[in-house]
Amino acid sequence: MPDSPPEESEDASVVVPMRVYKTVTVFSTLFAVVGVVGGFVLLDVATDRAQADLAEVSPLLALLGVALIVLSAAVYAFSTRFQATEMGNAKDAEGEGSNNE
Repeated sequence: MPDSPPEESEDASVVVPMRVYKTVTVFSTLFAVVGVVGGFVLLDVATDRAQADLAEVSPLLALLGVALIVLSAAVYAFSTRFQATEMGNAKDAEGEGSNNE
């Protein structure tokens, strides 16, 4: 029987100091918003505000716009993995009751 790997937590969060958490959250959100807006601007330019004929569309610019949007989403999704040391994990709290009545 092969050795089983050590148990890993289902939570893939990265615990960092509060200052790092705030910095990562602010800048990743900023980059994600600017990237998504920039991606849509590139799509807008590539399609001439959705008025261009198919032959006039710039496929390279359109693909670059879509890639920028996807990259921005990935940056934001990755940043949600960070957790400050002061933050608790709701899944770890056992004695808390529900407010649903």
